[in-house]
Amino acid sequence: MRIPRVYVDAELQENTRFTLPDATFQHLCKVLRLKSGHPIRLFNGQGGQYHATLADVEKRQAKADITEFEPLHNESPLKVTIGQTLSRGERMDYAIQKSVEAGVYAIQPLFSERCEVKLNDSRIEKRLNHWQQVAISAAEQSGRGIVPKVYPPIALDSWVAECSDLLKLTLHHHSAKPLKNFACPANNHISLLIGPEGGLTEEEVKTSINHNFNPIALGPRVLRTETAPVIALGVLNLLWGDI
Repeated sequence: MRIPRVYVDAELQENTRFTLPDATFQHLCKVLRLKSGHPIRLFNGQGGQYHATLADVEKRQAKADITEFEPLHNESPLKVTIGQTLSRGERMDYAIQKSVEAGVYAIQPLFSERCEVKLNDSRIEKRLNHWQQVAISAAEQSGRGIVPKVYPPIALDSWVAECSDLLKLTLHHHSAKPLKNFACPANNHISLLIGPEGGLTEEEVKTSINHNFNPIALGPRVLRTETAPVIALGVLNLLWGDI
């Protein structure tokens, strides 16, 4: 029996009856057509998940009987924040989705000189809500107990100036320095800057270096902006994490 796993933005407790949010009710009872008595898993992004059973499924709402909390031990020991320059279409969605699956800690969308995405305030809020939902769905699918935060987009220059992680990296394919030449920071916090489809400008690379970012290469091939974070996270977790 398939046991759906869904995120709910609410406090959860063992041995309680919980009224499902409308969106969760629609997904479980209208789309999946689950009935009372079907087991489900709930998580709220605070770590772990709760075993529950659907109850009192009605026309417009349903409840869940929460039985027990299950700790999860599948978070990477690395706390990697990716500064991901905005890309067009579904590429940004892909970068966020796969980064969450690969264990990212947080995602900071960035505007850069060659970034072709322009957003006004109303569109920023809409896109941010969408990106956070992409992260939630990826966390549901990959079995994570937390949902990585997607921050509001800011200028690349501002982010590199404010970033305070012990190890700061700029993915730059002209760099000859491989990642294995670095050591894992003592607190496991790492920031990784990834450029847009057209790449970072030389001035942007210099700016990052001036703020103690280290240019790195992930092999001799040029990576697409949406695949770069996935490969980088895989390499980082292979070197210092849980792969």
